[in-house]
Amino acid sequence: MDTGEQRTRRRNVRERETSARGISPNLALDQLVARRQAAGESIVHLGFGESRLPVFPPLADRLAAGADRNAYGPVAGDHGVRAAVAGYFARRRLPTEAAQVLLAPGSKPLLLALQLVHPGDVLLPSPCWVTYGPQAKLAGKHAFGVPIPEECGGVPDPAALRDTIRVARGLGHDPRIVVLTSPDNPTGTYAPAHLVREICAVAEEEDLLLVSDEIYRDILHDPDAEFLSPAEVVPDRTIVVTGLSKSLALGGWRIGAARFPTTPAGERMRDDVASVASEVWSTLAGPMQSVAEYAFSEPPEIRDRLRDDARLHGTVAKAVYDIVIAAGALCRPPTGGFYVYPDFEPLRGELAGQGVTDGDSLQSRLIDHLGIAVLAGVHFGDDPKALRFRAATSMLYGRTRDEQRAAQRAMDPLSLPHVADALAGIEQGLTKLTG
Repeated sequence: MDTGEQRTRRRNVRERETSARGISPNLALDQLVARRQAAGESIVHLGFGESRLPVFPPLADRLAAGADRNAYGPVAGDHGVRAAVAGYFARRRLPTEAAQVLLAPGSKPLLLALQLVHPGDVLLPSPCWVTYGPQAKLAGKHAFGVPIPEECGGVPDPAALRDTIRVARGLGHDPRIVVLTSPDNPTGTYAPAHLVREICAVAEEEDLLLVSDEIYRDILHDPDAEFLSPAEVVPDRTIVVTGLSKSLALGGWRIGAARFPTTPAGERMRDDVASVASEVWSTLAGPMQSVAEYAFSEPPEIRDRLRDDARLHGTVAKAVYDIVIAAGALCRPPTGGFYVYPDFEPLRGELAGQGVTDGDSLQSRLIDHLGIAVLAGVHFGDDPKALRFRAATSMLYGRTRDEQRAAQRAMDPLSLPHVADALAGIEQGLTKLTG
């Protein structure tokens, strides 16, 4: 029987095709907040997914030492840096050879190149990072949102994935790619092993390519957490993408890497992505290759930095989670990355009295009247009527380098005045919103 839920899913399959027009909403919001802060407005900025921390000095040293590397070099990257990335994956239970690795100026170009070279439409967890849908659109594909499970984000619910594939094919589409993110942006959670295995089983049954975006992998809040990559389960049909933007706060330096399967199909895909690279970005800049080789080799000081920063991210994310729960929202407990994704549906009646009826009006109310900048769930492919938003908790470490360094070094970053004041501002704003 055709249930109401199935009819809704068919409508969502038709409607959740993200437009590629305009500036990415997270970048647009960051620029807006910068202008308003420069004009003297007091805004707690939770709207931009950046690890707002200072550059680790040894990384700056490597950048300076590589400054004379001004030749183009191989498209995929020099052997030394590719070997370092291979070692990084091998230490995470993914045996890798340098030939499987390709470097790029950030993970975004790699993700787009994969969309360009692999045929078929795209299946995305809903909600998901704001860029996946527009990239599929730029590549001439249809992007279909699949609801996430109750326990985490970043992966589609396995039953809903099967249903969406059936519906999409019934509409004449050809879904062949699933994009996964773990830990996830926007929910700040990572997928447990049983869900990863279920998604991999669907991929095997339906002959799907898995693109596993693991750029937040090194920001697990629990140092003893068990993380399972789909590349461990179905290595022949999984491409892993990573980078240094989040774990080492190098977003502006643009360093990304991809790991391809060793199968003939995987080798062809790597060659095809290299072909795109040769026409678009040529190669990762030489000085950045020096940085990447050092960082992905993970000497003790890098491992210590990763551990300490992950602790900071987890501590502050948990504090924001506690605030939104106290305000009456529903929210998955954050377990990785630096985000929380509250749902204010239990307070819909109270919010309607303030003109808040959907994600966009919730975002506007928060920034225009309460001085809190967040990004509404609709921008992540969520239901436009949902009262959900993403809060990037990494923006709370301070506006100056001194404040950020203090947050890194503090045993209790929540006790620092600038962090405590920002958290108090969030609490006061949400109290006014829901009171």
